[in-house]
Amino acid sequence: MASSNRKSLIPTTFYEHARHSRRLYWLTPAIVLVLYLCVMGAFIWLQRLQSDSVMFVTIDQETRQQRLMMVVFALSLVIVFSLLALWRYTRFRTQAEAALIAETGFRRAMENSMSTGMRVFDMQGRIAYVNPAFCRMIGWNEADLIGRTAPFPYWLPGRHDHHRETLAQLLSGRTPSSGLEIEAQRRDGSRFTARMYVSPLRDPKGEQIGWMTSMTDITEPKRIREALTAAHERFMTVLEGLDDAISVVADTPEGLELLFANRTYRRLFGAQTGGHAELLGGRLGRFTDETMELFSPTAQRWFEVHHRMLAWTDSRRVRLQVARDITERRKHEEESRVQQEKAQLTSRLTTMGEMASSLAHELNQPLTAISNYNMAAVAMIKSGKASTESLLQALEKASQQAERAGKIISRIREFVKRSEPRRQAVGLARIVENAVGFADIDARKRRIEIVQNLPEPMPEVMADPILIEQVLLNLLKNGVEAMEHSECRSLHVRITDQHPQIEIAVIDRGHGLRNPDRLFEPFYSTKSEGLGMGLNICRTIIESHHGRLWASPNPEGGTIFRFTLPKAPPRSQSTEITEEQHA
Repeated sequence: MASSNRKSLIPTTFYEHARHSRRLYWLTPAIVLVLYLCVMGAFIWLQRLQSDSVMFVTIDQETRQQRLMMVVFALSLVIVFSLLALWRYTRFRTQAEAALIAETGFRRAMENSMSTGMRVFDMQGRIAYVNPAFCRMIGWNEADLIGRTAPFPYWLPGRHDHHRETLAQLLSGRTPSSGLEIEAQRRDGSRFTARMYVSPLRDPKGEQIGWMTSMTDITEPKRIREALTAAHERFMTVLEGLDDAISVVADTPEGLELLFANRTYRRLFGAQTGGHAELLGGRLGRFTDETMELFSPTAQRWFEVHHRMLAWTDSRRVRLQVARDITERRKHEEESRVQQEKAQLTSRLTTMGEMASSLAHELNQPLTAISNYNMAAVAMIKSGKASTESLLQALEKASQQAERAGKIISRIREFVKRSEPRRQAVGLARIVENAVGFADIDARKRRIEIVQNLPEPMPEVMADPILIEQVLLNLLKNGVEAMEHSECRSLHVRITDQHPQIEIAVIDRGHGLRNPDRLFEPFYSTKSEGLGMGLNICRTIIESHHGRLWASPNPEGGTIFRFTLPKAPPRSQSTEITEEQHA
């Protein structure tokens, strides 16, 4: 309960000091009053003395009058002097009061304008003063608070013991210099959080007469601070939980300065800048945003490194580096590349297997011709009728047929041999010639003519010739098979320059597309003996060359297969590219 005695000693102390400082100023009016009484008394005394005293009998009337006037004049001067002193004092008081009123109004205006709540406790813990900001903060009037003792109306219900401990700490002077964080309740029942600072209140003599407290509502700043702290914790949790190694460094004259590193970076490289420097990839001193794949000797891992420049909290330009471990990915890519090469080789061997009978027939012709020419030369020599010209003619024809067979065998060996993919500037003429040479064997057997529509001069492309031959041969072979029962007996190969790419089209007049959406699916085939891998492998090869393979219906009947390849740069540039690939 609040104490019934609500009087505080703090105002009385200041009022007594003010009265003590003005006490001597009351002597001036008292002196004037005494002088006035003296003048009046002297005048009456002289009048009586004039009529009764023997001394004035011998003095004539004029002399007596002069002496009386001198006394009155002297006393009047004293009164005037006293009045002047009183006027000066009154003027001083008026100026002092005006200054005091102005200062009081100024201080009151300061109190009313403050957003910080000020409150004064006397030494007994009684509220002696509150400013308007404090009243606005808690919703209670000044009259409701002055002179109150604990429990105060703004204390939280059910937590009075905690508030009493805080008040005891305040009155004992044990509050920290950083202030106390307290909770209070407004008159409408709402609660808020405030930070309170405490300092001793001293009188003009330097003696402590109470405690001065200042309170600031920190509910919203605290909420914002807690929200920022929670956001920072969530952000740090995400960064620390990432599998990517994230680091931030600043370029200094002494070298790199590590500003931030997440847990993955510290696990791989420690809390040093060595890992960041290893993954810079020659970007030290340069501000670039390139993405590179680099190998770290320290971690013995491959990383995909993303590099960014950003402004740090102190406005410095710093380097943010995100390194993703791609060791397993590169391993799988290498395994996939090996498997792809095996699939491509298998596809070529399968193609050769399917063309085995045709190739055997094609080889049988030059071999039979060679045998016949040799037998004819032997017969002419045995008969003794051989002439030099006839023998030379037979031998030249045999040599031509041997050269023809050798070309066929060399082309087969080159086509089926296993080699590392190597992109280079190569002329399309050679690729088309080899692919058409293989496909023409089967086409002649089916009585189909392969018609070539080629530009002059033939352009060059950046490609692996063996792989592109495989693609073109596969498309030609499919076209020949599709036209086996067609009335049209011409299969067209057309090449067009669509800078910066070259388009190769294989146009047949066969049975057309049945399921175009599934055409390039693995293991899907329209042939009863097909594996369904040919077109899928062809698309993979073309896409690896940064081209595109697609099929569309032929308006005249049949199908048009098209694929594109990047056009080779001028010879000087292509030489540099080839050297870089070798390096």
